[in-house]
Amino acid sequence: MNSVLSSVFLSSEGVKPIEIHRRMKVQYGDACLSLQQVYQWTGKFMNGISSVTDSPLPGQAHPVVTPEGTAAVEAIVKENRRVTVNGDYMES
Repeated sequence: MNSVLSSVFLSSEGVKPIEIHRRMKVQYGDACLSLQQVYQWTGKFMNGISSVTDSPLPGQAHPVVTPEGTAAVEAIVKENRRVTVNGDYMES
């Protein structure tokens, strides 16, 4: 994530993708984005994309956490200690 943000920041200052990649390689070593990824992120940023998080896919559920939902899950777990919560679903 830091390397993506670096890419976005430097491209906003007019630094070319090849130079961004060279600087990132020095800073992040093998953990930096590939040159192709730097070009992709720079292109996205220049076309107005400002978010570095993944967009939801069509038909993909989005998580909603509310105090009411959390209380309901806690009540179910307290009622039956064999129920476990596994991030996405409950098991019994």
